[in-house]
Amino acid sequence: MAENDDVNNDDSPATGESRGDRARKAQAAREADRKAKAAAKLRENLMRRKGQARARRAGEADDTQGLPASTPSAAKSDESS
Repeated sequence: MAENDDVNNDDSPATGESRGDRARKAQAAREADRKAKAAAKLRENLMRRKGQARARRAGEADDTQGLPASTPSAAKSDESS
């Protein structure tokens, strides 16, 4: 039996880290990856919206108020009557 004493099992503290430690590290890595992807998406959205704002400032002023389809001149005539 003495020859089996130096054999390490997976759940013994001498192996380094336990299964729970590895699971926590994997969860933390997934969380960090998710946060990095979300931050990249937010930066992309911010840059797109800034570009849209710059394009609106550089262009002609938009004189419409509300939705264009709500004005009487933009309404289609009803041909069914």
